[in-house]
Amino acid sequence: MSETDANTTDVLVIGGGTGGYSTALRAASLGLRVVLAERDLIGGTCLHRGCIPSKAMLHAAELVDGIAEARERWGVKATVDSLDWPALVATRDGIVERNHQGVAGHLRTAGVRVVKGTARLTGPRTVRIEGAGEFTARRGIVLATGSRPRLLPGLAADGQRVVTSDDALFAAGLPASVLVLGGGAIGVEYASFHRSMGAEVTLVEAAGRLLPLEDEDVGRHLARGLKKRGITVRTGSTLTGTELLADGVRATVRTPKGEELVIGAERLLVAVGRAPVTDGLDLAAAGLAADERGFVAPADWSRLETSVPGIHVVGDLLPPPSLGLAHASFAEGLLVAETLAGLPSRAVDYATVPRVTYSSPQTASVGLTEAEARARGLDIKVNTMPLAATAKGMVHGQGGMVKVIAAAVGAGGDWGLPCSNVVESLGNTGAVLGVHLVGPQVSEMIAESQLIVGWDAEPADVAQHIHAHPTLSEAVGETFMTLAGRGLHQH
Repeated sequence: MSETDANTTDVLVIGGGTGGYSTALRAASLGLRVVLAERDLIGGTCLHRGCIPSKAMLHAAELVDGIAEARERWGVKATVDSLDWPALVATRDGIVERNHQGVAGHLRTAGVRVVKGTARLTGPRTVRIEGAGEFTARRGIVLATGSRPRLLPGLAADGQRVVTSDDALFAAGLPASVLVLGGGAIGVEYASFHRSMGAEVTLVEAAGRLLPLEDEDVGRHLARGLKKRGITVRTGSTLTGTELLADGVRATVRTPKGEELVIGAERLLVAVGRAPVTDGLDLAAAGLAADERGFVAPADWSRLETSVPGIHVVGDLLPPPSLGLAHASFAEGLLVAETLAGLPSRAVDYATVPRVTYSSPQTASVGLTEAEARARGLDIKVNTMPLAATAKGMVHGQGGMVKVIAAAVGAGGDWGLPCSNVVESLGNTGAVLGVHLVGPQVSEMIAESQLIVGWDAEPADVAQHIHAHPTLSEAVGETFMTLAGRGLHQH
């Protein structure tokens, strides 16, 4: 086989993270010849620096919290003598490596050719991979180059005193105190982890509440839970200055009242969002350009195809309404692969993609927030139930809530508007538009609500199904029963 034949393929994917490798696997399963270019490690940020290692560490944090709860609440005289940080790291890294080998094995079995090296576009169907030459993609090119943590102007990360989410878990040892800048999902998770491990934690968010893109009640209940755990939460506050010290940082934070607070910590963790990675990609060579935020927007969202026919985008390169979530990029990869294979494929419905924060307490949501529903111009009905109103919620003792937003019958139009939190005569409701959960293990409870919202089910449809008792999930069932006019424990 000549070099020209070897370097001609049906699909060429640039980037081996969740969006890239899912595209490659699905395309190969449909009989397409696939080349996947990756300059780092297959699995990308999610597998090596984000989702998987952070959740492994958060599980360890749950175990530590469980021992404290056993002692303080249940009379089990258990203590944590010490934390073997190297052993914890070894377990985390072992989980990551097994997943890494698993993904690499799937790609080999599927017949995907993985080429290690930096790739750049040289035309609308051609790519040059460093050390491997120029490749031609007959059907199309998929851009899946991911993202990196954003930093504030003038603030550089050194991996020890100032860290980002990419290196926070890989810094040596555990700090005694942490200032977390950013109250989105990443910041909240890292604040929660460090508090479980015994650090004094201050969480600073510029918006007026935590998780500002989620429902207001979610942010309120989450803040309550974090404060109960001893985390100092400062919303509506901004970082105005930092000073690096030999043993940490000294930061100045402006509060909503205009006060200037000086906060000292061993570590400053910056979690103010992520930026798309396009450096070295040479978009212009293929007739493309990133927008002012660095995203590469599709011209056709139903196919995730750019303005250059045959070049598609998945994952963190996509602007909103894409969510920058690994599970959304899996769906995007499937869509693009099937499109390139000439198969019909349904566009990704971002409104039905679940959003989860793995802190303690956890949050999980799908669909519209109440504020979003109000902006849609429709009448809606809302029911909220505290988890502590259920026996299992009392057992867990973390508080939390279930909130359901449903369209009022006859509302018409496009998803949603005004409501009252007072539940009265809620039997006549239309489709469920949003479900929002806060509490222990709600990440494992959101799948039901994803189906409910995705299938346009109504509360009455859900109310006829019986939830096991006693479980946390029965609070979800009870919330829908009340909206359907059949509530037992709510009136």
